[in-house]
Amino acid sequence: MKIGFKMKLHPGQQAEYKHRHDAIWPELKVLLKETGIRDYSIFIDEETNFLFGVLTVPDQTALDALPHHPVMKKWWVYMKDIMESNPDNSPVSVPLKEVFYLE
Repeated sequence: MKIGFKMKLHPGQQAEYKHRHDAIWPELKVLLKETGIRDYSIFIDEETNFLFGVLTVPDQTALDALPHHPVMKKWWVYMKDIMESNPDNSPVSVPLKEVFYLE
């Protein structure tokens, strides 16, 4: 299953966002891979600070379990100062509808 979503950075945080993801924690990488996530990319629209994520996962229930993992919660706290976040520190994430795919 392919998932697309968008999030938004605070102004001036593009370099910091990239820096933090370039140094993604090994334990977070392991969690994402164990969840079955693959082909995960995040793109940025530099004019609007919108981030666009695309990933493949075996099923939606695998993603639904991520918010309950301590390392995921810790990552959200780490990232909340540079992007729009919910009260539980998770990023504000809006699902996107796929309208075209070429294999």
